[in-house]
Amino acid sequence: MIEVRNLKKSFGDTLVWENVSFSIEEGETIAIIGRSGCGKSVLVKHLNALIYPDEGNVFIEGQNIFELEYVALRKMRQRFGVLFQGSALFDSINTFENVAFPLRYFTDKSEEEIESIVMEALEMVNLADTAEKNTAELSGGMRRRVALARATVLRPDFLIYDEPTSGLDPQTSDEINSLIKSFAQNLNITSIMVTHDIHSVLEVAETVVFLEGQELCWKGTVEEMRASDNQRLLDFITASEYKIKN
Repeated sequence: MIEVRNLKKSFGDTLVWENVSFSIEEGETIAIIGRSGCGKSVLVKHLNALIYPDEGNVFIEGQNIFELEYVALRKMRQRFGVLFQGSALFDSINTFENVAFPLRYFTDKSEEEIESIVMEALEMVNLADTAEKNTAELSGGMRRRVALARATVLRPDFLIYDEPTSGLDPQTSDEINSLIKSFAQNLNITSIMVTHDIHSVLEVAETVVFLEGQELCWKGTVEEMRASDNQRLLDFITASEYKIKN
């Protein structure tokens, strides 16, 4: 369980947001939404202490992560996988080596073990036949799936998705959404998704956090979002050109 308590963050004289509090249950899929520049990515970087707040705390299973010493903090961060918006693959090495990278860097597993784990991860995203291909040869959707395999190869407890369907066509976006749901269900991964894609929110998420006006403007389930009369939330959804009400 992750508990966010009364976070405040500024950069210089610019307030990003303040008094942000919410919790994420084990195995839950939560979507963090809001307009560009509202601090969504800044918020998720607090969850694994890549950024420290001006005020407030984040607790993981009761432990305040901002109080951890270096070794414990490094170990905690290994519990997180991240799917970066641009995939962040290494084009100088092939698909197999991209997925194997975290295993080589963070573990002492044998080459035989690494091969087995990497191929299983690629099979889960339906890309086992691309293992020897250079990632520069892959389509945008395939690169996103390779990045997803890499993000899950250490079997993280928490997986952060930064705009997982950005720049993808609708069919490929649906494939990514299906994989997110599959990982949440089959691997019991707690999923935190930053997105502008309301369709993905409705397809994947259980809970929604809406940042607006330098604060956490609204939080609830997807069902509650469908029925909400919060005007700022409705304005955001309407601007997203996706109707969720009859």
